[in-house]
Amino acid sequence: MTKQIYLIRHCEAEGQPAESPLTSNGHKQAEMLADFFSNLSVDQIISSPYLRAKESVRPLADKKGLSLKVDERLHERILSTKNLPYWLPKLKETFVDLDLAFEGGESSRVATSRAIQVIEETLTEKYNSTLIVTHGNLLSLILKHFDSSFGFKEWKMLTNPDVFRLDFTNNSKPSIKHLW
Repeated sequence: MTKQIYLIRHCEAEGQPAESPLTSNGHKQAEMLADFFSNLSVDQIISSPYLRAKESVRPLADKKGLSLKVDERLHERILSTKNLPYWLPKLKETFVDLDLAFEGGESSRVATSRAIQVIEETLTEKYNSTLIVTHGNLLSLILKHFDSSFGFKEWKMLTNPDVFRLDFTNNSKPSIKHLW
């Protein structure tokens, strides 16, 4: 039996804080996501606790009559609690050195571990099709876990929103398809 997990990067938001809402364009994108999934089977929706993630899938949850399960482990990866003026090259380093962590931040390995726990738990549940909405960096790390060629360059090419489907057959390594 094949289980599908849809990974979604949230729609366009007004900022990075956890309470940042979607922009007006982001709300339109959320409606487009709901339309995109209208003919696809979705058994459950799991979201990051951040407002922008929840708002990205609220129209879909309403359309499908599904509740929105919030999982803290899907929150945005914290690169550092200090202001990093040259954060982009530092982020790039974390795709190469998975154990590199900056002050107050978490390494790629730690962030990946918490996200993969969500995936693994989902695969043991009764649901055949799960939609997970999270953030660009964490989504990239999940994809890198299953496909080591996914890295910084691919992260930079992600859009808001973005959608990938992972097909798991008999708990094997998934096939990955970029849908959006």
